[in-house]
Amino acid sequence: MAKLARSQSKGVRRAAKSQRRAAGARKAKAKTTGVLDTLMGALPFTEEQWSRVFMALIIGAALVLVGTIASLSGATALVRVQYAQAAGDAGFALTNVRVTGVERMDEARVYAIAMQQKNRPMPDVDVVGLRAAIKRLDWVQDARVSVQLPDTVAIDIVEREPHALLEKADGLVVIDKTGHELPTAKIENGSVMLRVSGAGVSNPKRMAELEDLFATAPAMEAQITEVEWVGNRRWDVTFGSGQTLMLPEGKLRSVEALKSFAELDGQYRLIGGKAVRFDMRDAPRVYLREPGRADRYELAAGQL
Repeated sequence: MAKLARSQSKGVRRAAKSQRRAAGARKAKAKTTGVLDTLMGALPFTEEQWSRVFMALIIGAALVLVGTIASLSGATALVRVQYAQAAGDAGFALTNVRVTGVERMDEARVYAIAMQQKNRPMPDVDVVGLRAAIKRLDWVQDARVSVQLPDTVAIDIVEREPHALLEKADGLVVIDKTGHELPTAKIENGSVMLRVSGAGVSNPKRMAELEDLFATAPAMEAQITEVEWVGNRRWDVTFGSGQTLMLPEGKLRSVEALKSFAELDGQYRLIGGKAVRFDMRDAPRVYLREPGRADRYELAAGQL
């Protein structure tokens, strides 16, 4: 009987200990759940939004897994089609487009291109093709396109900057620094943009050469209003004063000539003076022409 009493006593103690452990576990669980609920409630998301986020994460992980399995099995195309269909059925289809970076161009043209893929399952959205189509628009220098689950395509536009007015046979057209035409850009009265003319002047290579020329004499650039590419071989530069500087052939020679002219102008104030034309085709010599004089006189570096 004594042994039986001891056995019962041990059993009671074990039961009490088990109950205490269970109670502690329940308290810990309640505390953890309370903390999680508090954190979730503090974040600016609704329960529905959290559900969509979790679903997006699940589908994203599934896409990686499916892609890996498909690559190993050689059934990539078939698996991708089935996966895209499943994603579309789950509500992951293109319905929204967000465009940023647009200031001058008509952003409706961007929306029109993007919405050609409306209701397409998100895994099937052709991001590469969409970017290429948008970059063909006149004002678009570059575009970044990304898919944002569950249903949005984000498009960030880098616009071209108006730089100069190109003289064409049928009038003026705005171009950027690369010579790319922006036919829908408005030309305001009294525009102070640089004017460029001459056959082939808007070629990107030629425009880059012109930028390099200006970079060697930034003080001169601010006073230049027109440039002409003459005979597909050299530049004529016209200043705001109406005076013209004739530069020699060759990129390096024209650069050195403009630098020399800038130095001479610093010494003798040539721009705004009596001469109407400066001929530096035989640089570093400068030949000046004045109105009313049939001859011309020479101005060499350090001499007048």
